[in-house]
Amino acid sequence: MNSRAQQLQAFDRLLDIMDDLREKCPWDRKQTLESLRHLTIEETYELADAILDNDLNEIKKELGDVLLHIIFYAKIGSEKKAFDIADVANAISDKLVDRHPHIYGDVVVENEKEVQQNWEKLKLKEGKKSVLEGVPKSLPAIVKANRIQDKVAGVGFDWEEPRQVWEKVQEELSELNTEIEHGDQEKIASEFGDVLFSMVNYARFINVNPENALEKTNKKFIKRFQYLEEAAKKEGKALSDMSLTEMDVFWNESKKHFR
Repeated sequence: MNSRAQQLQAFDRLLDIMDDLREKCPWDRKQTLESLRHLTIEETYELADAILDNDLNEIKKELGDVLLHIIFYAKIGSEKKAFDIADVANAISDKLVDRHPHIYGDVVVENEKEVQQNWEKLKLKEGKKSVLEGVPKSLPAIVKANRIQDKVAGVGFDWEEPRQVWEKVQEELSELNTEIEHGDQEKIASEFGDVLFSMVNYARFINVNPENALEKTNKKFIKRFQYLEEAAKKEGKALSDMSLTEMDVFWNESKKHFR
């Protein structure tokens, strides 16, 4: 691995390249905070994909793309005389020191849960009116539900054990079935949302990240379905002309390859 001096040298090189690009490249000169935003979101999702695939080489590349965006935003900030990369680094360093009094102060904690509770209390002392202020509005719904539940758990608003949460899931499923029988679509959608929210909560209690779990299932389904398509093609068949029974043969085969 690289030494600290080599790491700083590499970072300095990236800063120099960013200066060059901003001065000499027509595309880079044109970019603004707003124009980069959707590209940053895309790069973050690409990093998330690489992490789920456990592809360390790809993770390295995607981290570089994300780092470039951070450097880019800081460069634009310096041009606006608002902040530069040193301000960004110092701001997060100051926050980490302030938020970890059990490391940089005299606070004693017993476990991870107490660290999380202290974190949320410190944020309220910093001026936040609600522990939920830090949950971005644009997060995907499942990720947002998970973050909301993490946040409120950090101040003690939580179930005591997984069994209670599972009972809540069952209760929400029952309420959903009732509304399905009544046929009110708006209430059905509302109860379905409650089921999903309770399942996300249960995932937290059994140490499962619901977003990651669902995305892994998405990837698995895609691979299995594409296997089905290829198997049918090899036999000269179109899926639209096959019965479900015929497709099930290939589908069951795909499960042996993609678990």
